[in-house]
Amino acid sequence: MPKFKFLEDIAIADAAFEAYGNSLEELFESCALATFEVMVETKGVKQEQKEEIRIKDLNLDDLLFDFISELIYLKDARKIFFSKFDLNINKNKEYKLSGTLWGEKIDYTKHKIGQDVKAITYHLLEVKKIEDGWKAQVILDT
Repeated sequence: MPKFKFLEDIAIADAAFEAYGNSLEELFESCALATFEVMVETKGVKQEQKEEIRIKDLNLDDLLFDFISELIYLKDARKIFFSKFDLNINKNKEYKLSGTLWGEKIDYTKHKIGQDVKAITYHLLEVKKIEDGWKAQVILDT
């Protein structure tokens, strides 16, 4: 199963993708990788710095929205591109995501830069269980 694929005909001015995972953690990692792949060629991003992340929400759509929003915030505030994600998601009364992100400082002379992602949108946002795992659809404002 591919980690993600870009959807060309969903959002003309923005970036849209479907992401996949055998588990919720793998799905969210695929979404994170797709988000950063819009901005940079992630295979050229070293894993030199790490950031810890913790998020909780009542439903999966909101958890994914807040997770990607936090990634975009960290990219802007810390000036870091991320390329590796180690996540853990649990559910009791609410979903709780915790994890570690690895990346390196943005270097415009070194990294192959794509489009800057400004935000995730709720438009057509969806996280759902499928036969062989999980699938999400995401549209990013670029």
